[in-house]
Amino acid sequence: MLRKITVFLFIIICFILQCSVFSVLALAGIIPNLMIILTSSFGFMRGEREGLLIGFFCGLLSDIFFGGFLGFYALLLMYIGYLNGKFSGIFYPEDIKLPIALIIISDLSYGIICYVLLFMLRGRFQFPFYFMHVILPETLYTILATIFIYPIILKVNTKLEDWEKRRAQKFV
Repeated sequence: MLRKITVFLFIIICFILQCSVFSVLALAGIIPNLMIILTSSFGFMRGEREGLLIGFFCGLLSDIFFGGFLGFYALLLMYIGYLNGKFSGIFYPEDIKLPIALIIISDLSYGIICYVLLFMLRGRFQFPFYFMHVILPETLYTILATIFIYPIILKVNTKLEDWEKRRAQKFV
């Protein structure tokens, strides 16, 4: 129960930060995607199921507040969380290279899929412009935010796992 409450608070806090604080700190209209950071992090830390669920709720919040129709961002972030969960077997908390690489790939994939499904199918074929002025800057800004946010997520996840292990040992 403590994990569910903590994850719920993480989702709400990251969403509020993304919508308020980082909107003020936007560089050329670009803000970091904290929902990708959160979904990817929990995906490779906790596995496919948790990545999928967190991705769904992060995407659902994005759909409700920013989406043109309900379910697009939820589905997209679910896939991102699930695919990041495939790497939970090779995740080591002390190594930051894998999380950074997976978040870069996740954010680039997110940007490209959004371009294809939201713009290209409507006849807007300026992919080089969109890539250089939206996708790439957002990815760089997201990585910069990851350097500060990921250690917090990792520390909280580690404390939750320690608490769960101690709690499980009390009942054995």
